[in-house]
Amino acid sequence: MFENLEVFRLSHALARHAGARQAVVARNMANADTPGYGARDIAPFSAFLDAPPGMRATRPGHLFGQGGALALEAREDRGAARDPNGNSVSLETEMLRAVDVQRDHARALAIYRSGLTVLRTAISRS
Repeated sequence: MFENLEVFRLSHALARHAGARQAVVARNMANADTPGYGARDIAPFSAFLDAPPGMRATRPGHLFGQGGALALEAREDRGAARDPNGNSVSLETEMLRAVDVQRDHARALAIYRSGLTVLRTAISRS
């Protein structure tokens, strides 16, 4: 029932994005001393919402639904400076990304809770 409401699909997609990005940040931190390792990141969630007109959902479940096309691919961060050993991971940057991810996940939970509150209110009044 809840998966058919857009607000719940949006909060689920945001939580999935935050989880995937946290995994990438953790992998970057784990490889902070690995020679030749390039820092990776996932595009911000807003990039998925601001897709060009040809990339918008054409049917229910197309973008965020089951088997949706929310492509959470980690790409190398090209703007990062490299150390002499070829590593481009900055622990300070990764800590800031981790805080950003935590904020996105908290936002997803707040959206979900708010949707439940609205749904409960609507059900109790009918």
